[in-house]
Amino acid sequence: MVKHWVRFRTAAGAEGFGTLGGESITPHTGEMFGANAPEGAPLPLAGVTLLAPTRPLRFVGLWNNYHELAAKQGNAIPETPLWFLKSPGSVIGPGAAIRPPAGYAGKTLYEGELGLVIGRRVHGADEAEAEAAIFGLTCVNDVTALDILTADPSFPQWARAKSPDSFGPIGPCIAEGLDWRELRVQVALNGRVRQDYACADMILPPARIVSLLSREMTLEPGDVIACGTSVGALPMRPGMEVAVTIPGIGTLTNPFAPE
Repeated sequence: MVKHWVRFRTAAGAEGFGTLGGESITPHTGEMFGANAPEGAPLPLAGVTLLAPTRPLRFVGLWNNYHELAAKQGNAIPETPLWFLKSPGSVIGPGAAIRPPAGYAGKTLYEGELGLVIGRRVHGADEAEAEAAIFGLTCVNDVTALDILTADPSFPQWARAKSPDSFGPIGPCIAEGLDWRELRVQVALNGRVRQDYACADMILPPARIVSLLSREMTLEPGDVIACGTSVGALPMRPGMEVAVTIPGIGTLTNPFAPE
């Protein structure tokens, strides 16, 4: 059975977490990634604000992890994750606005991706241990300031281009119990689909990604790994609404609203 875990804020400002079912949330006590139990009456979804479903200590992104995009760009097939870090401070939840840094007027790209959420501490894991450490799956929009990334020919600025405040939308939930091989990622701008690709086209599958990353860094509960994007990532224009949909998880919608 698939569970959909969310974090939320009530109208009174209290924050909590629980499981989403239809148009209501069952609140839980304890820890999402530890011992927890349902407690209290269901809350109407319409009466709360959904937050990013996790606040990661580490937010890892992958580049060149889909066969179709690698073939289109003429990239070699990697044997290990080609990864970068996004600042945990870039994370926002559903409905929050994506805003480029002050003074930045260059291209800002959306990149719809499948996100892995870690559920237990993992270090030096084999693939079986790594797979067991994946708590669930979420939608990620790996927003990128393209002109910052390529501004200095001697130093591609991956972290700086991907870490501004609001450049890490995650949500709307963490789905526990889905098979990633059956999923597709779709991204629509103002309702027009621009990305639509199968997660089964990944070069490095989730368990291998987590295993290999865990040899280089310890991953903690709540950490997020964005599995990379495929064809169709393009710049956004001011006023656009960007919706990342993964059936079985839901739709993560954020407006692009430069100040």
